Amino acid sequence: MQMRRALIPIVPLLGAAAVFVIMVALYLGRSLFAPVFLAVFIVSVVWPLQRAMEARLPRVLAMFLTVLATAAVVIAMASLVMWGLNRAVQWAIGNAAAFQTHYQRMDVWLQGHGFYLASEFIHNFEPRWLFGALQRLGVGLQQVASFIVIALVFVVLGLLEVDSTRQKLVRAGRADVVGACRATAAKFQRYMVIRSAVSAATGLGVWALAYAVGLDLAPEWGLIAFALNFIPFIGPLFATVLPTLFAIVQFGFAIEPVLIFIGLNLVQFLLGSYLEPRIAGRRLSISPFLVLFAVFLWSMLWGIAGAFIGVPMLIALMTFAEHHPAMRSWTSLLAGDPAERGRSD
Repeated sequence: MQMRRALIPIVPLLGAAAVFVIMVALYLGRSLFAPVFLAVFIVSVVWPLQRAMEARLPRVLAMFLTVLATAAVVIAMASLVMWGLNRAVQWAIGNAAAFQTHYQRMDVWLQGHGFYLASEFIHNFEPRWLFGALQRLGVGLQQVASFIVIALVFVVLGLLEVDSTRQKLVRAGRADVVGACRATAAKFQRYMVIRSAVSAATGLGVWALAYAVGLDLAPEWGLIAFALNFIPFIGPLFATVLPTLFAIVQFGFAIEPVLIFIGLNLVQFLLGSYLEPRIAGRRLSISPFLVLFAVFLWSMLWGIAGAFIGVPMLIALMTFAEHHPAMRSWTSLLAGDPAERGRSD
């Protein structure tokens, strides 16, 4: 009995050590694990298309058309986003002197009104920092595109093995795992439909606002907002701050940058914080704290690709936990607001 009590404090330490080892392994093997996890996510999302084609076409041809359609969508989105970012970088380089002038004026104004901490930040501001941030964002999105290209190879293999894997699990008596996989795939599909619709609405809203105010690069800001909205919290933040900075350079310290900033926050709040949770409903309700933690955790491990796939990973973990009796109570504790979930159904 005493030995058993002595082992109890060791169990949490062993669990923490195991989690740490797993995190290190995922980080060191990100070039392999990230495409594989992304491939599983893509297979789960496009499987209904594959199954519908298999009813009319040979299996291999259906798989080829499914992968071709997926690649076409990815290439089209990546091309549009990179075009928008390149246009923004070119505009910023062409107005580098204006950037420096306006932020020096902001430094003087902040010092004159006693905002010394903010003034210190502005004083050290260099336009090259902004250019570097835009270029790093572009490089990160290119890495995501390269991950997707590698993932498509795994998608081909995954689409060919979905049925055989399901049959093996059933024969092994693991129907519970099959049920968890089906529930996870259904949530992935719902998540992507909702996220795509909200992202498209966000992009249109940003474009309309920028066009109405007269901000340069209005179509580009709409495309960038559409793409970045797939990354919760971090994406909308960049999609709000960047156009505001460019508006200050274009209009100076006038009413237009204020309108841009307020309008962008209003668009993000109405679509991301109000409309999307009500559309998602109970089946995708997750604590906002967990969503933010997942985004930062996976972005730390895998960069922008991890930030994109962080929420789907969280959805998968919680769905499998829901199908495990010992973990079911924890999923209800970590879910979103029960009152909101009840009203959304």
